[in-house]
Amino acid sequence: MGQIDVNSVLSQMRQLGAQASFPASDTTQSVGAGQGSDFGSLLKQSLSAAADVAGVATGGIGSLITQSLSAVAGAQNNAQTKVDAFERGDAGSDIGSTVIAGQKADLAFRSLVQVRNKLTDAYSTIMNMPV
Repeated sequence: MGQIDVNSVLSQMRQLGAQASFPASDTTQSVGAGQGSDFGSLLKQSLSAAADVAGVATGGIGSLITQSLSAVAGAQNNAQTKVDAFERGDAGSDIGSTVIAGQKADLAFRSLVQVRNKLTDAYSTIMNMPV
């Protein structure tokens, strides 16, 4: 298996991020509750997280984990807010944006659990290495 050039991957992600930046328009807000702008901001957060892991930016793993936890908590709070608004029958809420927000929160949580599992496995592997 060959080496992965981190800088090349980061530049490709930045190019994709620039292509995927959608302007927030009225149609985007009404269909899917701003999915385009959410995707763009999520991609930018992923790029900054990748830069932190690659050592391009400073901050450390602790701040990266804190940011990830707050992002997942924000997604879950957003989903719960949309569910509550839909249950109350608020005028601006619809089933589509409510379900999408719930799925985003679920995906974010599952991803966070997978990262936790990988970190735990890596820690266990390192601790079991002979000195």
